[in-house]
Amino acid sequence: MDAIQEQERDMQKSYWIEHSADLTVEAMMLDSKASDLDKEERPEVLSLLPPYDGKAVLELGAGIGRFTGELAQRAGHLLALDFIESVIKKNESINGHFKNVKFMCADVTSPDLKIPEQSVDLIFSNWLLMYLSDQEVEDLAERMVKWLKVGGFIFFRESCFHQSGDSKRKYNPTHYREPRFYTKVFKECHLRDGKGDSFELSLVGCKCIGAYVRNKKNQNQICWTWQKISSQDDRGFQRFLDNVQYKSNGILRYERVFGEGFVSTGGIDTTKEFVQKLELKPGQKVLDVGCGIGGGDFYMAENFDVDVVGIDLSINMISFALERAIGLKCSVEFEVADCTKKTYPENTFDVIYSRDTILHIQDKPGLFRSFYKWLKPGGKILISDYCKSAGTPSPEFTAYIKQRGYDLYDVKAYGQMLRDAGFEEVIAEDRTDQFIHVLQQELNAVEKDKDAFICDFSEEDYNEIVDGWKAKLIRSSSGEQRWGLFIARKK
Repeated sequence: MDAIQEQERDMQKSYWIEHSADLTVEAMMLDSKASDLDKEERPEVLSLLPPYDGKAVLELGAGIGRFTGELAQRAGHLLALDFIESVIKKNESINGHFKNVKFMCADVTSPDLKIPEQSVDLIFSNWLLMYLSDQEVEDLAERMVKWLKVGGFIFFRESCFHQSGDSKRKYNPTHYREPRFYTKVFKECHLRDGKGDSFELSLVGCKCIGAYVRNKKNQNQICWTWQKISSQDDRGFQRFLDNVQYKSNGILRYERVFGEGFVSTGGIDTTKEFVQKLELKPGQKVLDVGCGIGGGDFYMAENFDVDVVGIDLSINMISFALERAIGLKCSVEFEVADCTKKTYPENTFDVIYSRDTILHIQDKPGLFRSFYKWLKPGGKILISDYCKSAGTPSPEFTAYIKQRGYDLYDVKAYGQMLRDAGFEEVIAEDRTDQFIHVLQQELNAVEKDKDAFICDFSEEDYNEIVDGWKAKLIRSSSGEQRWGLFIARKK
């Protein structure tokens, strides 16, 4: 450990010795409303964990045991670790009756901390990495991968962007990072063992903690779940979205065309038009499937006082959405999730909203049946999506669909799938004329903004956008590519 890192550790130790003097939940959470928050937040965090019944669990930064006792009830063996001796002793006094728990005073950054390789099924930490330097986070991530069994999980939760607790602090050495820092560090962890086999971490989930959104209108509490996998395991579609279709630079290019906060046709104008059809009421719960970078969600939450859950499979999209949420103080949760694998209790949402996303989904009938279950009785669904004409597609259009991995239907067939899933009052409108009009407006704006666009991005980016929009205009004007708007109700 170099001199700068030693200084950082000493500062963190002093900070926590000071803030753990009274060993209360309020002191640990650095919030005067900690007890109330804890009642709502702790069950939520635990509900996000992968199965660990009978498994070996390592809890890093265990504190006074807010989670230790809960983890102990299901774990086969639990090692609870913290670097402040008084704190881990308090934890032991509270949870020492669990015979499957071992308590250890140790610093996670210390090379003296020896955890056997491939010995742990779940590594859990809550508010730890934000007290480490960037280099310490990177080093610890690499060590975690070594400690973890193949197929095992890492779960961590951090405060990002800014402080959320209201406790007064003389100084605050916490690193309130952007979430993409943590995503990048863990995504780039690669390990080769003695046999030459190589391993990496696959992102299972990333979301903000709903208790903080509901109670503080605050999206800065973010958690990640990662799984250790063999490097050759294919993560297919998510990798395609983040490395090809929705790279960070590509998202910003799209936003430049569609308008701030948007990556779907027409931006705020079509959003206002379509949302008006939902007749939203204060307190309603909305699920946005394929939420992109969150513009539509912020619009609904801020203007109609609804609670929105936005999910998207693209890690990059959700990272931008979380950044855009800071300071808005509206009830919007974001999560990296695959809508075909995600489950919600029946009758959860008043509205399900999706803009130009379901074209990626192969099993639309199955997804629509899930939507039907998730909606409350009388709940509404609104979808805009790419469609095709009822005739046989040209070889060129067929190649385009294949290259993009789209699954397209004609507008009538799309509407019928919603009826088959149980929906009533199904409206299936061909909005291709509107699509063409909007595309032309967007193309004109980009061409008018050419010099500034090239300055902010590149000439290659400009040409790709212009050529892409022209190609969409040709496909739509010929009648092959259609755009549909679908509205339906659950009985």
